[in-house]
Amino acid sequence: MSSVPPTTAAAPVRSTSQDTLRAVLFMLLAINLLPFMNVAAKFLSGDYHTVQVVWARYTGHLVFVILMFMPRQGLSLFRASKPGIHFIRSLLMFLATACFFTALRFIEVPVASAINFTSPLIVTALAAPFLGEVVGIRRWTAVAVGFAGALIIIRPGGGETHWAMFLVLGTALCYATYQIYTRKFSAADSPETSITYIAVVGAVISSIALPFYWVTPVSVIDAGLFALLGFIGGLGHYFVIRAFQYGEASVLAPFNYGQLVMAIILSYFVFGTFPDIWTFVGGGIIVSSGLYITYRETLRGKKPTAPPSPNQA
Repeated sequence: MSSVPPTTAAAPVRSTSQDTLRAVLFMLLAINLLPFMNVAAKFLSGDYHTVQVVWARYTGHLVFVILMFMPRQGLSLFRASKPGIHFIRSLLMFLATACFFTALRFIEVPVASAINFTSPLIVTALAAPFLGEVVGIRRWTAVAVGFAGALIIIRPGGGETHWAMFLVLGTALCYATYQIYTRKFSAADSPETSITYIAVVGAVISSIALPFYWVTPVSVIDAGLFALLGFIGGLGHYFVIRAFQYGEASVLAPFNYGQLVMAIILSYFVFGTFPDIWTFVGGGIIVSSGLYITYRETLRGKKPTAPPSPNQA
């Protein structure tokens, strides 16, 4: 899952129009890159266990962040003020990725991506009991409407319903809880440290299980895709960090939904599949609800949490 870290990014460097343009360009790079990771994960899931796919995603990500950040930061990259909190957040991200990649074995990437965009709605619902935030009737209505959109896609009891769709809701819940922890504790450490912990925890946990599921790649293409999984995830996360260093979350958050477009295009050319009308209708409702919540939080003077990149893990 491509996961876009929400408010872990550093405050914008400046507020000029040039910096906003840079932020948007970095975010566009991220949203056009991260869907490739999900499509590659689905492609590999046909012949390899999810554990191996998740391992490649996090181990490659770990190599990327070490090469990117350690030359400048050294061992301080691993120094955190609240390592326990980082472990919990990283575990939640790992579970979100595992659920999402497992679901991709059975359902198409655009369908999973659309359902996963319920995560910002769950964040809004959890913000009241866990963060003490006041959520007004308008945002509660947007949450309810957004989940109605998810039900349109899933269609419980219908012939097109697959149990893996509910697994994606588990992904959204894990990622939303991760975002809640981030909102509460994000100021303590740098975004580079946060993302490094995510890579370390994911790589360690998946490495423990890997020997029981390892299958040597049968082709050069498969081996290349395994290598690219983590690189794409790490580079995508880096682009997101850079975007949030230059721009405000309220400006950048809506661009995340552009991942749906790339997911549809890639799925069509790689797998020959195209979402049905109900996925478009439900996805449109979910995206509209998320955008409205972002708008309302901006009016309240808060930095909205960026939506996930499906699976954004």
